[in-house]
Amino acid sequence: MVAHVISYEELSKAGLVGRFLRGGLAPDRVNAVGVRDYGDRSPDELVALLRNHLTPRGLTAGFGGRIALTDGLIHHQDIRRSLDQPRTIPAERMTIALEFGRTAPTLHARSRTRGLRLVATDIGWSAGDGPAVEGPAEPLLMAVAGRPAALPELSGPGAQTLAERIHG
Repeated sequence: MVAHVISYEELSKAGLVGRFLRGGLAPDRVNAVGVRDYGDRSPDELVALLRNHLTPRGLTAGFGGRIALTDGLIHHQDIRRSLDQPRTIPAERMTIALEFGRTAPTLHARSRTRGLRLVATDIGWSAGDGPAVEGPAEPLLMAVAGRPAALPELSGPGAQTLAERIHG
């Protein structure tokens, strides 16, 4: 996970184009290329890279840093959820991540959330039209990102539709 999160930080524009070409322009394969590129790094080296890239650069700095924020929040929660280590994320960060995440092409969220109204009950955020999917912002973001583990924390008349789209 750390290799994926950090793998875009050191790329120049030419390096980014090269990575996309090596990955056949398919986002999942492009990500796999990046992870492979960092596969020989030790955990200590990866942590040091993270510490040296606290301010996003390159691709992740795009959209005013929203790529880095959204990607970081989702993957941070992937790790925390698997370890059963919950964390409260500040509302302003969740709002930005939800807004960006629901339209970010790499998350494929538009197809999951099309025709649904997303309602974060804990931070007063909502977007979209149609049957509501309601719940706290963090599981809502995780579901928007396609994480099925967050689905039991959501409710509303659109929750089943979202679940079916995630499970494909």
